[in-house]
Amino acid sequence: MLSAERNERLTGVGRGTPGGELLRRYWHPVAATSELEHRATKPVRLLGEDLVLYRNRSGTYGLIERLCPHRRVDLSYGIPEQNGLRCMYHGWMFDESGQCIEQPFEETVHPDGRFKEKVKIAGYPVQELAGLLFAYLGPLPEPLLPRWEPLVWESAVRDIGIVELPCNWLQCQENSLDPVHNEWLHAYLTNYVRNAKHELPAGRGKHLKIKFDVFENGIIKRRVEEGFTEDDDDWKRGHPALFPNILHVGSEGRCTMQFRVPIDDVSTMHFTCYAWQGAPSTPRLTQQTIPYRYVPLYDSDGRFMLDPILHQDYVAWATQGPIAQRSYERLGESDIGIILFRKLLNEQMDVVADGGDPLNVFRDLPADHVLPIPLEKVKFGNAALTNRPLEAGDTSPVRDLVQRALDSWSAAGVSQPMC
Repeated sequence: MLSAERNERLTGVGRGTPGGELLRRYWHPVAATSELEHRATKPVRLLGEDLVLYRNRSGTYGLIERLCPHRRVDLSYGIPEQNGLRCMYHGWMFDESGQCIEQPFEETVHPDGRFKEKVKIAGYPVQELAGLLFAYLGPLPEPLLPRWEPLVWESAVRDIGIVELPCNWLQCQENSLDPVHNEWLHAYLTNYVRNAKHELPAGRGKHLKIKFDVFENGIIKRRVEEGFTEDDDDWKRGHPALFPNILHVGSEGRCTMQFRVPIDDVSTMHFTCYAWQGAPSTPRLTQQTIPYRYVPLYDSDGRFMLDPILHQDYVAWATQGPIAQRSYERLGESDIGIILFRKLLNEQMDVVADGGDPLNVFRDLPADHVLPIPLEKVKFGNAALTNRPLEAGDTSPVRDLVQRALDSWSAAGVSQPMC
């Protein structure tokens, strides 16, 4: 268990807190790119800061402080112009750095005035990758946006799921270092919910052993369940939790990357990027627009959904409360990965406090770098997840291909890839 003070150190995300300063060294997704095709502005709350994300008429993205410094109105209702975002109240305009570049009436009265040069609000870098818009709120110069391998797969189809969770980000990420929950929360519970059976489903056994290894990008999680051995990929390769707040799940050619993005201390925006890559023989696949969807969290009775698989994780995270009270925990042998992750978090907070770059902050790489991730060939020994080429001449629409990817996971008994 942790003291209340140590728990606060791990969970706080505000500017000036150890956790907040650590998380500000990373790029975080804040929206699906195609969201701004429907409306060019979006209110965003990230790491406790209220911001507005926008795309100006020249196609440049900006992320700036949400309230206009003139009369404090909400700029998410502003007007995108060629070179910035104009406040709808009095016409002041701000570029993507947050600098005021126009004050129409002031410039009429004082043509040679320099008032606008003295007006600046917070503005943060934004970059697009794999259908997501990423933002960086830390000190400049900003590091490289990590080009993780599944995000830059060629000839791939992607789909993005987004959900807002009423809990701290750490509850989500600690789940990634907890293999044993998969046996109960996903296998046993799923069999109960879908089939009213109080037993593990066929082909799934209890956990026999677990192991964790720190590697250059985070922690590798390994397990052996009944019916499998250390020769199976779930132990031999394992799958990674990328530091500090990403989980990679899946196998070669089919995977998800889950980003646990802190809105503030008590809420999280969860982005899941589904990626499906065609086999080498597949005709080249392209997407003009990567689809996104906001995922419902509750059923018609206002209760948390318990199916599909990923919703079970949402329930486990959210029902721990807005911030889990870790001082009341009683940890056991199944929690060694969580203990290791907390230790790594504290170590990396100290690195930042000493003025260094923490784990997974990249600067000295080519702009077109690709960061490999350890990938399982076969998830839980199930051949249904190996790559399946399209038939020759297949010209199915991209959206159909996305559905085929999701159907393939469902056919394997993992309607959303397990963790």
